[in-house]
Amino acid sequence: MAIRAESAAGRVLRDRTAGVFLAAVVVSGFGSSAMLLAAGIWVKSLTGSDSLAALALFAVWLPVLFGPHLGAVADRLPRKPLLVGANTVMALLMTVLTAVDSAGRIWILFAVLLLDGTGSVLMDAAESAVVAQAVDKRLLGDFNGLRMMANEGMKLVAPLTGAALHARFGGGAVALLDAASFALAAGLYALLRVRGREPAAGDREGGWTAGTRQVWGSPAVRPLVLAGAVTMLCAGLNGATLYAVVDGVLGRSPAYAGVLSAVQGAGSVTVGLLAGPLLRRLPERVFTAAGIAVFAVAVGLRALPYDAVALVACGLIGVGLPCVLIAAMTAVQRETPDAVLGRTAATAGTLMMAPNAVALALGAGLVALVDVRVLLPLVGAAALLTAAWLVTGRRGKVPTGPRASAAEA
Repeated sequence: MAIRAESAAGRVLRDRTAGVFLAAVVVSGFGSSAMLLAAGIWVKSLTGSDSLAALALFAVWLPVLFGPHLGAVADRLPRKPLLVGANTVMALLMTVLTAVDSAGRIWILFAVLLLDGTGSVLMDAAESAVVAQAVDKRLLGDFNGLRMMANEGMKLVAPLTGAALHARFGGGAVALLDAASFALAAGLYALLRVRGREPAAGDREGGWTAGTRQVWGSPAVRPLVLAGAVTMLCAGLNGATLYAVVDGVLGRSPAYAGVLSAVQGAGSVTVGLLAGPLLRRLPERVFTAAGIAVFAVAVGLRALPYDAVALVACGLIGVGLPCVLIAAMTAVQRETPDAVLGRTAATAGTLMMAPNAVALALGAGLVALVDVRVLLPLVGAAALLTAAWLVTGRRGKVPTGPRASAAEA
């Protein structure tokens, strides 16, 4: 009997492992979302530089360049202790940021953000492997949608909370909030009922390159990851313009970025709820291309100097951008053997997210040279071409996607 769309999310939530994961995502996502926005505001307020504020985001994204290596580490360690330990370490590191009180100590903030990004890549690889084992393959799309909803949904309240805390008490208060969220997430992961997993011989086969071969050799995964790479390149350029748009286009203070992030979070909540049912009804490429097209149009709209348009555009970005990430990660979890799943998930993450990191760095320089009202329409056009390629390009072998699995069930 096929799984009904209206009951799939409920079945995911009734699974204890999935429930604990989602609770941990909500907790850690709240602190991380608050800190990520506050870090940019923190740098901007201490240095007055839009470019340095954008580089704060780049510091978090930079470790995805080393995703295959970090994924190999995740494949070779027991996954539950890794999740507990990494969150505990990050909780301790966040407390160090209370010492950042002048422009001369900004390097401390960048160092901790870099370590934060490293821990995130490592934990994402471990989480993907545990989820692929614990959740029914027919429900992976629903789980990944709910996970995206939980993570991005924190943008409804966390950025505003972070901005308010920074405005009232300074960046140190936001860092302590993030430390508390990591500590609570570590406690939740400790509740997971995951059998101790000793590294197997297969975990070492092929080294860190095994994930690359797995991604490139899969006709189901490869086009989604490639489309995701280009889309996230565009997303990075778009993200680097955040403070330039808030200041130069809308004429608002840097704290207004929190409002825009909250609206984007609302869009991501919506698509997170709908992703699973849509993936069962639409081919993965169509679902992904539609999301990229929505994102592309929204990026172009951000060049217009109207608050209402900016808010709508951010909401549409929240709806469109997660689609390619949800579809690609679902395909990775469905198609990959457990022994190399950590490396494959991290490699797919690197291929999609590394362009975002590069674009954030590139965009930090571009915003000083190119008017964002010119840059944003060009970025939107590039994303729109990617959506067109995905639905018109060579198909190759037809993959067994969520729709086929549901029909077999």
